[in-house]
Amino acid sequence: MRILLVEDEPKMAAAIARGLRQEGYAVDTATTGDEALFQARVYDYDAIVLDVMLPGRDGFEVCRTLRDEERWAPVLMLTALDQVADRVNGLDSGADDYLVKPFSFGELLARVRALLRRRPRERPAVLCAAGVELDPASHTVSRDGEPVDLTAREFSLLRFMMEHPSDVLTRTSLLEHVWDENYVGPSNVVDVYVGYLRRKLERPFGRPLIRTVRGVGYTLEAE
Repeated sequence: MRILLVEDEPKMAAAIARGLRQEGYAVDTATTGDEALFQARVYDYDAIVLDVMLPGRDGFEVCRTLRDEERWAPVLMLTALDQVADRVNGLDSGADDYLVKPFSFGELLARVRALLRRRPRERPAVLCAAGVELDPASHTVSRDGEPVDLTAREFSLLRFMMEHPSDVLTRTSLLEHVWDENYVGPSNVVDVYVGYLRRKLERPFGRPLIRTVRGVGYTLEAE
């Protein structure tokens, strides 16, 4: 999942970005409202974590502009403004959720997971496909009841595929949603990680999970 984090306080931004990346999310950062709008117009983010108090355009204006442009990535607003009127203003500007500072990182993660389940359709808390169960909250994966140990990137790739179980996903879409803008490496990285998943989730269980669609990308095998 690719997330845009908009926060102008460097230490706060670094801490949140580091925590999200450790959970397997790809994270891009912006420090101003204008920068946030530019990036949101370029990339199709799965969620946006948006601070209210920003230089120039504040978070309320950024969110209203995104909605006016029909950009529907779910938005979690972060702010030190804890009056009811402030929360109402944030939600009325188009935000999906609102978190008051100071907050625990665990709560931010839980709210991000809840937002991701809503886009673009309601998704179950635990994802299931072809005997595989993936729990984003506990960061665990199993197949046929047997635990499978995945790296953070493998987990993120599998999660994105399981959230689009009937779709044929192009290599470009997988790269854009699972790796962030700072990725520099071989162009076949998606194929390499699909190979890692097959090694862990197909070979030990004697049946396929991921099907290659020649010239396009990958899709999950039907049940």
